Amino acid sequence: MDDGKPTGPKAKWWSRPTTGRAGRSGPGDPIPAEDMTGATGLVGAPPADGETTGRIPAVPSEPATSVVPSEPVAVETPAPAPRAQPLHAPDEYSTPPYGGPGPWAPAPPVQRPVPTPAHGTPVPPPYAGTGTNGHGIAADPGHTFEPPHLRQPHAQQQPPYPQQPGTHQPQPHAQQQAQHPTSSQWLQYDPWGVPRQPLTAPGPPTGTDIGRRKRRGGSALLGIMLIALVAGGVGGGIGAYVERTGGLTSVELPQAGRDSGGRPADSVAGIAASALPSVVTLHVSGAGESGTGTGFVLDKDGHILTNNHVVAPAGGSGDITVTFSGGETASAEIVGKDSGYDLAVVKVKGVSGLKPLALGNSDNVQVGDPVVAIGAPFDLSNTVTSGIISAKERPITAGGEKGDGTDVSYVDALQTDAPINPGNSGGPLVDSEAHVIGINSAIRAADSGSALDGGQSGSIGLGFAIPINQGKRVAEELINTGKATHPVIGVTLDMKYAGDGAKVGTKGADGGSAVTSGGPGAEAGIKPGDIITEVDGARVHSGEELIVKIRAHRPGDRLGIGLTRGGKDLSLTVTLGSASGT
Repeated sequence: MDDGKPTGPKAKWWSRPTTGRAGRSGPGDPIPAEDMTGATGLVGAPPADGETTGRIPAVPSEPATSVVPSEPVAVETPAPAPRAQPLHAPDEYSTPPYGGPGPWAPAPPVQRPVPTPAHGTPVPPPYAGTGTNGHGIAADPGHTFEPPHLRQPHAQQQPPYPQQPGTHQPQPHAQQQAQHPTSSQWLQYDPWGVPRQPLTAPGPPTGTDIGRRKRRGGSALLGIMLIALVAGGVGGGIGAYVERTGGLTSVELPQAGRDSGGRPADSVAGIAASALPSVVTLHVSGAGESGTGTGFVLDKDGHILTNNHVVAPAGGSGDITVTFSGGETASAEIVGKDSGYDLAVVKVKGVSGLKPLALGNSDNVQVGDPVVAIGAPFDLSNTVTSGIISAKERPITAGGEKGDGTDVSYVDALQTDAPINPGNSGGPLVDSEAHVIGINSAIRAADSGSALDGGQSGSIGLGFAIPINQGKRVAEELINTGKATHPVIGVTLDMKYAGDGAKVGTKGADGGSAVTSGGPGAEAGIKPGDIITEVDGARVHSGEELIVKIRAHRPGDRLGIGLTRGGKDLSLTVTLGSASGT
């Protein structure tokens, strides 16, 4: 076959075994002495002219044990036999099996590129470590594998090679060592070894990654320690917080801080702060009766104004105890009282530092003005409520429990929606400047129609107060004289008249004329049977309203009277007279 190689004659480079030579049973069989000539021609003889050099000499197999004669035996060297001709043309590239080394020479160690083994696969050195059998198991020194071409024959097993005088026979072992230096890798690796453990590579990984992994492991350990330290600090802080606050389940609601406490003077709080030190609570007890009410200080002498029905249970020998807003108490006595106006004055003794409550002018009050009521409803001292003026000049009557009319009061009242309850009677109704404009006296109860604080009905937003202008005049009279005077016109009214207006009766209480002779009415020209319809231009619808309108004035005041007589309207002027109160 012509594949581009030179086809010219070339020197012979190998020979077949001699014809008739007994084949060896194995590499360990000894070479007979008569065949040494052929052997030397293959192994020890120098190459013939024209033969290709660079062959790897054959390594004699380890011979079996034999007895070596003590004396050398002379052996005749036969003449070299003619070399056998190769069966094919020599290969100039020395490619096996046609190139060297020959078929009797062992193959040199071959190391092929090894792909990366799968995880757990045993690998030869240097991957499996030094001193192992290729499977990560320490090699047994007594069973270390040695390639055939590196095995050294024992001295006693070497057959004697005949040497000619003057010639030096090359040592095959030395030549093999020169061409094949001993490799620790191949001394340790046994490709035919049986694995002694599962296909794993024990021990730490080899190479430069060991140091890197150690450094990486140390950094990871340091990071873990830092994280643990920080976590411990945070956990300790949270634990301390939980311990101080009482646990995670406790609720702490937001709350505003304390302020200075100052309030505008015209606010309810400002008004109350100004008026409360002058308001007192009265506890009254008498023969089989007791009650609670309110009053306020009129002057530094200890005079206190309240309602007549508050002190009425004391009678002439009862006890009255006054409790101030600060809790101090003092006994009091009645200075004067008047049932027609439902007002009374008491006086405390041995008390200093009293703060009188300023009086206002009830004529200046307008409907809708803000007001504050202060009292002790149901004995709850210093109670403050607020509202407005709902109406003015509201004619009301209260009392009448005695049945003779002597205890009935007639009030041209101020109406308010500030809550007033039993116990508020006698307390002040103050304006936005904390000035007294009225004395709380009555409420309209839902169950009984009307009451003068004697009942126990609660407020429905209809409270009534005596105007302070009337209260001032009566209080002055009670302090100065012990009695109050009532303005009168000197007529007796028919209280059973159901028509519109106030009708003058036909007879008086004593059976005489209904118009007192020489009285203010008689002098003005009022006749029995006249129907009075107006007082100072204000319409009058009943006898009670006429009384209320007259008592709203002072004795000696001049009033314009409008009346109807026999179907005719007349206008008269009356100068009010005076009568002693009870």
